[in-house]
Amino acid sequence: MALNFAQSGKATTGKTGPAPTQPDRAPNAAAPPPLPLAVADALGMTATTPQQASATRTRLMNRDETGYDAALEQSIRPQRLSDYIGQRALKDTLAITLQAAQTRNEPLDHVLLYGPPGLGKTTLAMAVAREMDAEFHLTSAPALERPRDIVGLLMSLKPGSVLFIDEIHRLNKVTEEILYPAMEDFRLDRTVGQGHTAKVLSVPLPKFTLIGATTKAGSIANPLRDRFGMTHRLNYYEPDELCAILHRSARILDIELTDDAAGAIARRCRGTPRIANRLLRRVRDFVTVQATKGDEPSAITPTVADDALNLFHIDADGLDATDRQLLSLMHHQFSGGPVGLDTLAAALGEDARTIEDVVEPYLLQLGLIQRTPRGRMLTPQSQLGLFANL
Repeated sequence: MALNFAQSGKATTGKTGPAPTQPDRAPNAAAPPPLPLAVADALGMTATTPQQASATRTRLMNRDETGYDAALEQSIRPQRLSDYIGQRALKDTLAITLQAAQTRNEPLDHVLLYGPPGLGKTTLAMAVAREMDAEFHLTSAPALERPRDIVGLLMSLKPGSVLFIDEIHRLNKVTEEILYPAMEDFRLDRTVGQGHTAKVLSVPLPKFTLIGATTKAGSIANPLRDRFGMTHRLNYYEPDELCAILHRSARILDIELTDDAAGAIARRCRGTPRIANRLLRRVRDFVTVQATKGDEPSAITPTVADDALNLFHIDADGLDATDRQLLSLMHHQFSGGPVGLDTLAAALGEDARTIEDVVEPYLLQLGLIQRTPRGRMLTPQSQLGLFANL
């Protein structure tokens, strides 16, 4: 997808394929009942069983982007570096390199952004393209399966264009080999013919900037990683930064949000702006429903925020029902551990990879569990101070 930021106040989107069609419905068929927004956001279906409801709560605190996130966050994304909240050291570094590149009338050096999901890597890349007044091409590594995919994308670039590849660690070997000369020498090498008649044709490319984003920097091949002129890690956000993000989103969404309510939401969002905006929308849903009952508060207050998030089983530490269930299981059934991952998965009725990739990272971040060669164990902190509330 190409977004043209050059000499324009708005981004124009290139053709990405036919619009999805709606399934046919009989003329007299009743319309399906409206889905609860939290369920539609997380699952795209109605939660009819406790297992589905539990999955909804887990996805609500998931850092991965949902389709609803992408649609709504497009309207609240910062457009310039000056609007981008947080990551101060990274912004200062980028501002210097951007100013230097513009002074020399050169494209920005290639940039690799890595860090946990939901911290704003895509938003930052789009802001950089706007600062450069450059055309922005957005794609992801899984979409570049065949050589012609990346070749066509590279041939469509204009001088100074910004090419953004999300999840760049998932590029296949052939695509990486094509990118090496494109990044280093701005040329496209293609082999024509076979055997002794084979020839390598070099096609010059306009100078461009490649911005790669990944959650797993260690999975990127060394030759590809070494071709990035700048590598930056995005860190989790501080509570005051998250409060500023929430206030900005509330203004754009026309929500009245008090400072204390913003703090109550910020403490629960795991240092991740994507989760902060998602929780803000859930609290807005709660306020909307309360308004239909004739009980409309003048603003989102701490009490309203607490009531709404408690409804979704998200406590003051940002733990959801699945987190607490795992901790309680380890405490009551396994005496704090050690317990193996497969045993935990069987006891919880969850997939082992879901526990390892979705549930455990935040518990490890809080210091509530630890991974040992013998299995998972509760830390003394969780043993002493947590289980009175479970």
